[in-house]
Amino acid sequence: MNAEALIVLLYVLVLASFVGFELISKVPPTLHTPLMSGSNAISGITIVGAIVAAGPLDHSVSKWLGVAALFLATLNVVGGYVVTDRMLKMFKKKK
Repeated sequence: MNAEALIVLLYVLVLASFVGFELISKVPPTLHTPLMSGSNAISGITIVGAIVAAGPLDHSVSKWLGVAALFLATLNVVGGYVVTDRMLKMFKKKK
């Protein structure tokens, strides 16, 4: 990979981080739970990609990065469902 490609990738990362932060900070609390459920679905897709990356039988760097991605994406999905469940319990009527 040449230096120009790395600069472009870094530019995309910084721009996506800035735009994502600006969008998330403007979400009202009433929309938080539905958006959390949507991000959990996207993280599920990330798990599939991590499984594909972790699939090769050799012990290359990409395999270990895939295993790390699988662990982190699974942690993200489980944490998202726990937070979503807690948020939904706030809206249930108390007996």
